Amino acid sequence: MTLLNQFLPPSPHTPLSFPPKPNPSSFFFPTPRPIRFPAASSVTTVRTPSPSSVRVRAASGLKETALIDRDEEEEEAAQEIGETRHEAEYDWTEEWYPLYLTKDVPDDAPLGLRVFDKNLVLYRDGGDILRCHEDRCPHRLAKLSEGQLVDGRLECLYHGWQFEGEGKCVKIPQLPSDAKIPRPACLRTYEVRDSQGVVWVWMSKAPPKPEKLPWFENFARPGFNGTSSIHELPYDHSILLENLMDPAHIPISHDRTDWTAKREDAQPLSFQVTERTDRGFAGWWGREKDGSTPNFLRFGAPCVLQNNREIVGENGEKHYFTGLFLCRPTGQGKSMLIVRFGSTMSSPLLKIFPQWYLHQNSSKVFEQDMGFLSSQNEVLMTAKVPTKELYLNLKSSDTWVAEYRKWMDRVGHGMPYHFGHKTISLPELPAVVEHAPAGLVAGISASFPAKGGIGAMHAPNPANRYFRHVIHCKGCREAVKALEAWKDRLLAMAAALTALAILAYSQQWKAILLASAAASLGGSHACSTLVAMNTTNFIRTHRRL
Repeated sequence: MTLLNQFLPPSPHTPLSFPPKPNPSSFFFPTPRPIRFPAASSVTTVRTPSPSSVRVRAASGLKETALIDRDEEEEEAAQEIGETRHEAEYDWTEEWYPLYLTKDVPDDAPLGLRVFDKNLVLYRDGGDILRCHEDRCPHRLAKLSEGQLVDGRLECLYHGWQFEGEGKCVKIPQLPSDAKIPRPACLRTYEVRDSQGVVWVWMSKAPPKPEKLPWFENFARPGFNGTSSIHELPYDHSILLENLMDPAHIPISHDRTDWTAKREDAQPLSFQVTERTDRGFAGWWGREKDGSTPNFLRFGAPCVLQNNREIVGENGEKHYFTGLFLCRPTGQGKSMLIVRFGSTMSSPLLKIFPQWYLHQNSSKVFEQDMGFLSSQNEVLMTAKVPTKELYLNLKSSDTWVAEYRKWMDRVGHGMPYHFGHKTISLPELPAVVEHAPAGLVAGISASFPAKGGIGAMHAPNPANRYFRHVIHCKGCREAVKALEAWKDRLLAMAAALTALAILAYSQQWKAILLASAAASLGGSHACSTLVAMNTTNFIRTHRRL
């Protein structure tokens, strides 16, 4: 839309703009495709639904027209928009993946990260330039993210080999003074870009394609502001994306988390798919009873989801709202999410509440979903069948979920593994579980023991809020550190005031000192409570309705 694009500054990036709003009566569903079996090396098999499963569906009492699996409707919808059924060309490495929030990249330590099964190390060199390499020393394969920065160079802590920003080895302490450094002693380097406050990595050996780097028009608008946080999560990135594009679960799963989520508001939703390409899909959605679809959702390859809304004020001024979710696959059953909420309308909440409070509330929301999403991950990995055989998708709630899994059908062959609507390809290699803390995680956890560790106080625990968020967020780490310091100071002050009260002769002074000691104890307890808000998981209590 021209009205939206006129706010955009000149940029080489591809804008993700709103399309014209469609006819509200238009519903589109992809046509069926033949099941694509995995490569011969995979042990995966694909089953067709058994008669018993069909009977279970019939017994559920749901009308067949409410389900998203009627092939004739999908065929008719596809013909209406001229869609062709094909397996799209796709290479997961030739994509930009969101690595980290720029503001949270440490200045004095390397950071170990993953994209699918590839280990990366991210750091700032001596010139404050972001560098990214394969997280593996060419000498004996030690992780460089467990190393340190020496004069802007990355040093492996196993034998002290040092590497400059371009990946060239510049120091080997064990070499004789007259020996040359071997040419193969270098690192594989990955291209990284800092765009709109997020560090992105290009995973291919091929030259990077700047036109594929996402650009979000709302975040470039004058007056647009918001909050950003990062979270590590113990389930597959595809399950995370499904969850984030599922507005129907919010009233139930997040009942009373804030004033916008109430279980009595659970209701049918309307969806209008307006765009479906090999790079993703987009469309409008809203509550069915309202008769309108004011929310615009766009999913773009490889792992970008945004939910936008426009509101026109009484004076005709437009305000733009965005919920942006950047979901990075970090291995089997693991993902990392960058969350960004913002708007052009000034929010008093952003001024009243500190960032750490907003971040702990986001952590609470993810913990409310974590149990059933982790169990969903387990079912998909053990059942080894496409989601069509497992999901009972409704048109009035699960349209985006079905669209996403059908997009996986088109491009999943170009990924290390995928779970599609009608196709599936499981990982060829089993997941590797690391038990020892490493790099920045080890340093932070050792300096500030976290709650919830199993077996060892400093062992990373993916189910613990501290290791899922706080260690990745500078602001929350500093807030927790400050609160801990104030807790100790106030506790010491309370002890000193109590001692003075005992020694005081005057009853008036005794009362004043004891009251001050009580206030100091209260302040210490308040600080301890705030630390717990940042480091302790939300536990759902089952209750009668």
